[in-house]
Amino acid sequence: QVQLVESGGALVQPGGSLRLSCAASGSIFGFNLMGWYRQAPGKERDMVAVLSIGGRTTYADSVKGRFTISRDNAKNTMSLQMNSLKPEDTAIYYCYGVQLGISYWGQGTQVAVSS
Repeated sequence: QVQLVESGGALVQPGGSLRLSCAASGSIFGFNLMGWYRQAPGKERDMVAVLSIGGRTTYADSVKGRFTISRDNAKNTMSLQMNSLKPEDTAIYYCYGVQLGISYWGQGTQVAVSS
C-alpha cells in the first residue's frame, strides 16, 4: 500500500521560509500527478501547487512567486519550498498523489506563520 508522509511543518515568523517534504513508501515514479493542498481552520482544503509527471506546474494565485514545488524521483520525495511566508499561509499542509487513477493523501503537517 502506498503511503505519503509529510514533514517540515513548523512555527515561523512572517517573511520566513520553510521547506516541506513528502516521502512515499514506494517509488514516486508511478505518480503521474503530485501536489500540495492546505486546509486552514474553518476552511475547505485548497490546492497550493501541483506537478505533473511531465513537469508542468500549477500554483494557486496566492502563492505564485513565493512557493516552488519539486520532486526527486531518485529519492522518492516531493518538496514544497515556501518563501516570504504570510500569516494567511497558516494551515495544515497535505501531500497528494495520483497513481493508476487512485488518489493518495498524507496525514498532514502543520505550518503556522506568526510573530
